[in-house]
Amino acid sequence: MSEAVVVALITGAFSFAGVWIANRRAARDMLARLELGQAVTETRIDELAREVRVHNGFAERVPALEERVRAMQERIQRIEGRL
Repeated sequence: MSEAVVVALITGAFSFAGVWIANRRAARDMLARLELGQAVTETRIDELAREVRVHNGFAERVPALEERVRAMQERIQRIEGRL
């Protein structure tokens, strides 16, 4: 083989190695960013789920409170009717 071919093969091998290493590093960095984003998303979903549970607790209690208010209003009307 001529010297130029050997130099070209060595240059090509090092170029390929450089591109391969750069792509691996970029893929690793991208994966780390995706994992961080996924963790943030999961945290937000967990917080929203907690808020929904709290809201549902209020949604269950409000009709009971409305019924108690209605009963109190009826009782007040009966008491006022006696006076």
